[in-house]
Amino acid sequence: MANNADWANKDFYKVLGVDKDADPATIKKAYRKLARAHHPDSKPGDKVAEERFKEIAEAYDVVGDAEKRKEYDQMRSMFAGGFPGGGGGVHFPGGFGGATTGGFDISDLFGGIFGGGAGGGRAGARRAARGADLETEATIGFSDAVDGTTVALRLASDSACPTCHGTGGKPGTTPHICPTCDGAGMVVSSVGGAFSMNETCPTCHGRQLIYDEACPTCHGSGRGRSSRTLQVRIPAGVKDGQRIRLKGKGAPGDNGGPAGDLFVTVHVGKHALFGRKGDHLTLTVPVTFDEAALGAEIKVPTLGGAPVTLRVPAGTPNGRVFRVRGRGASRKDGTRGDLLVTVEVEVPAQLDEAARAAVTAYREATAGRDPRAGLFERST
Repeated sequence: MANNADWANKDFYKVLGVDKDADPATIKKAYRKLARAHHPDSKPGDKVAEERFKEIAEAYDVVGDAEKRKEYDQMRSMFAGGFPGGGGGVHFPGGFGGATTGGFDISDLFGGIFGGGAGGGRAGARRAARGADLETEATIGFSDAVDGTTVALRLASDSACPTCHGTGGKPGTTPHICPTCDGAGMVVSSVGGAFSMNETCPTCHGRQLIYDEACPTCHGSGRGRSSRTLQVRIPAGVKDGQRIRLKGKGAPGDNGGPAGDLFVTVHVGKHALFGRKGDHLTLTVPVTFDEAALGAEIKVPTLGGAPVTLRVPAGTPNGRVFRVRGRGASRKDGTRGDLLVTVEVEVPAQLDEAARAAVTAYREATAGRDPRAGLFERST
């Protein structure tokens, strides 16, 4: 794309070979003739023709648009004859961004010509288009979700047709500038009242050219199918159902456009022992009545690490949660969550004679204590 200084020193009428007073029909006719002769699809591999086509389209982008042409002509008259080849020489070494005259910035006055706004119209070469976003899924294990892992994903997506290389035309046939959009690739449609919007041309589908014969492989769509395998890094701490965006890993773009993005929805498998609560891991550990009543030190496992010793104080109630710091899932900042250990008092299903005698003795020793005292009074 030429910079502002290049634009300021070009005679767009001369590029198109028309007089500065030529009517729109004459300008359009000249553009179509030149564009057809120099379009890259007509002369594949010809760099000179490609550059010439860009100059032609660039010129038509300005003088082929009524508003831009008006501003351009005003600029030429302001500087007494305009640009080299048109009777005068105006040079802005620093480009329009640094050129001023009479205390105002020229880029403000002529931004409509060189700003490439919404009504920019025609592109120099065939329009670059961003590739499509792709969606896929990956299933990983519980431990892999905590620590992160790399998975191989097989993707299928659209790519340029291998026969016509994305043109949509039968190889060997000559393209023609689309008569619907005049090679712009876009058309203006009214959405009611004074509002309008640009849309992809329905005839050429944004390619700017049409062919008399469609490609026999893709039937004119210009698209094929491709498959590839990606090695994708799943970050540590990913949660079940989380959607990960991989920038630039989607479908390839057209005509040099950027690739789309890949969105991976991650499914995390269950663990036989551990659970997950945000960045924390959870674990339920059984303890005996005497351990809960008298206190004890017990060993508990950690995910992928050495066991830790947990001190259970005397009189610990059933369901109490203990926190083991730094033994949970990884976070984005490199720290880890905690391991939340819930103790569950185990009641034996059967007792031998000695154990039964001991429990009976305990019952007799605590006979005066009623844990349900006042329960019914509070229910009314």
